Amino acid sequence: MAMQRSFAARPGDVVLASVPKSGTTWLKALIFATMVRAACPPASPAHPLRRLNPHDCVPLVDRLFAVGREAVLDALPSPRLMCTHMPLSVLPPSISGGPYCKIVYICRDPKDMVVSLWHFINRAQPDISLQEMFETVCEGTSNGGPFWDHILGYWRASNAEPSRVLFLTYEQMLQDPLDKVRKLAQFLGRPFSDTEEEAGVVAEIVELCSLENLKNLEVNKKGSQGVFFKFSHDSYFRNGVVGDWVNHLTPEMAKRLDAICEEKFRGSGFTF
Repeated sequence: MAMQRSFAARPGDVVLASVPKSGTTWLKALIFATMVRAACPPASPAHPLRRLNPHDCVPLVDRLFAVGREAVLDALPSPRLMCTHMPLSVLPPSISGGPYCKIVYICRDPKDMVVSLWHFINRAQPDISLQEMFETVCEGTSNGGPFWDHILGYWRASNAEPSRVLFLTYEQMLQDPLDKVRKLAQFLGRPFSDTEEEAGVVAEIVELCSLENLKNLEVNKKGSQGVFFKFSHDSYFRNGVVGDWVNHLTPEMAKRLDAICEEKFRGSGFTF
């Protein structure tokens, strides 16, 4: 794989990792806004997130290497903020085990993830049924491979090296975004000062990056992303709620996914 051969992490690099449709877009926005807040205050009308899609602010390295545009990464100023959907086991050693790079991982209840993935893919491939998408997830053949292996790889790394790998769930983020943004800033070595706290900067970041705000920005109502398929910017912002799976999956489907999780995560210390 070209990325494994040629990618070299730099001091200060941050990589956001996830299974697709696990809250990646939201976390991209939150991390980006947190990292650039000194130069780009979140309340500024000129903030990059008000004119760029979060995926333009935080490039997907998998996509860049797939189309031979890895030079884009070389041109990024440090500290670089990047994203991947690759399992930890196939990442370049300078990311997966190197001293320079920090990893922020996010995962989501697979029942909500599969519904979100189906809605997303359906925009480009409307002939794919929810049942077909469900089967690929259960069989471990969806993008990124088995979701349980993907999650466990980063979960174990976060327990082994908590100062280098931060593990989050979408549900935790949604429950208390202010607390999690503070945790992100601390992990990235950019804690909020007392002055920033008093000025409400944390709340401004959460508001700027909220699903409701992002989906209503003009930049996210038009344009598209993608290599092999083009996905409109608005397809990245559906409803973002927890538990929407009840409106789409049958009880039998839900039980099957729950049983897979119970079996695969048993003894790991991780649970949704």
